[in-house]
Amino acid sequence: MPHRNPISRRRLLLVLGAVVAILAAVNVANRFGPPGTGLVAGPLVALILVLLGRRAGLTWHDLGLSRRTLLPGLKYAVGAVLAVGVVYAIGAVIPFTRPAFEDVRYHLHLSAALMTAFVVVPLGTVLLEEVAFRGVLLGLVNRHRGAVWASITSSVLFGLWHILPSLRLNDANRAVGDAVGTGAGGQALAVTGAVAFTAVAGLLLCELRRRSGSLLAAAALHWATNGLGLLVTAGLAAGLA
Repeated sequence: MPHRNPISRRRLLLVLGAVVAILAAVNVANRFGPPGTGLVAGPLVALILVLLGRRAGLTWHDLGLSRRTLLPGLKYAVGAVLAVGVVYAIGAVIPFTRPAFEDVRYHLHLSAALMTAFVVVPLGTVLLEEVAFRGVLLGLVNRHRGAVWASITSSVLFGLWHILPSLRLNDANRAVGDAVGTGAGGQALAVTGAVAFTAVAGLLLCELRRRSGSLLAAAALHWATNGLGLLVTAGLAAGLA
């Protein structure tokens, strides 16, 4: 059985509470703050969370940042990006699934799409979320309650993290709007669906992180899902313009 660094239950709860409070504040700031808030806050808060996790006794391996797991993580990362790329390419050419890419939030010019996919998404979204949910939170709970509880806790919180970003989902995404409708009822269904979907996605990311031992694998899948999806959406919108 792996050695577990001794830490009191009270201290664990305090650290978990601090991480959740920081994430809640960042979530609100991203939603209601000035444009570019996430791009600045993401790397800074990710660093703060890593330092907090280290102070709580987590090793680099606990955080998914060990050099020993870099190569396995890279192999999983390449496979994840290729798999998502194939799925998106197929989805974009099939009429039945193409409406899923019709999202007005990502109808961007080429330069803006590239900037968002390769700078804003990795630095403002993926870095913070992977460090927070598959790094610090997963490491803390895994150290004291085991892998199952760690994955569940991290994934539920990851789902809840997406409440604010999904408030306009039924109006912005054609496929979602057609499925749940507009208005308050449609919004409630869209948000509930987004929370459930991202919680399940969080379980997949946790498993990828566990199997590879590295945050790099989960981060690559996360980026591919968001970044490649954005590029496909922008490309289709430009083609229809």
